[in-house]
Amino acid sequence: MDLSNSNTAENLSEAFAGESMANRKYLFFAEVAKKLGMDDLSKLFKDTANQETLHAFAHFRLLYPELAVEVPSTLTDEQKKAIAARCLELAIEGETYEYTTMYPEFAAQARAERDGGAVAEFKEQEAESREHAATFRRAAHNFGLLTNIENHHANQYTEALDSLNGKEPKKKAAGSDPATRKWICRACSNIYDPVVGDPDSGIAPGTPFEDIPDDWHCPICGAMKKAFVPYEEAVAA
Repeated sequence: MDLSNSNTAENLSEAFAGESMANRKYLFFAEVAKKLGMDDLSKLFKDTANQETLHAFAHFRLLYPELAVEVPSTLTDEQKKAIAARCLELAIEGETYEYTTMYPEFAAQARAERDGGAVAEFKEQEAESREHAATFRRAAHNFGLLTNIENHHANQYTEALDSLNGKEPKKKAAGSDPATRKWICRACSNIYDPVVGDPDSGIAPGTPFEDIPDDWHCPICGAMKKAFVPYEEAVAA
């Protein structure tokens, strides 16, 4: 059945997105409940999150039936390679959209709202407006960070697809100059660029990673400084 131009395809895509979002939302709630010492409630949220994942997978299999693997032993090596390649192609497509379109647009909108709507409220609700402005500023900053993360993910998937197709991997190395050497968070792949710094956390542009205070944490996932490692980038031929 061809679903490429049907309303059902759009509905399946929306259902997949909704179930996926519910999964992450409930896992977040589970973490909150655990911190509050409510272990039974935390387990309930986790169990429900797992169920939402199963629902999402069911929708995704209908959207991409060519990726539904029932009996792996019946597949040839070429068929397995084709399925894996298709997964990587879809991953690259999604990550590329996020870093070229979605997050840049989100960042621009957040900056615009900070400068417009929040300022207009200053006279009547100064404190709330300041909070709004700070929220939009943080959102714009995080969207910018996520742009780099999704670019990194797209590059990783591209390298995996190249490897699957027999191409030699590109040589990679971390920078040698502390003033420009980037560092990557092992937990969420956020990349610290010393040229940019982290102004929202009090880290001025031009600050080498080694000079950041030890109590600094990742602005995306909250991981401590020790969770970062030198970021290896492709070396020019």
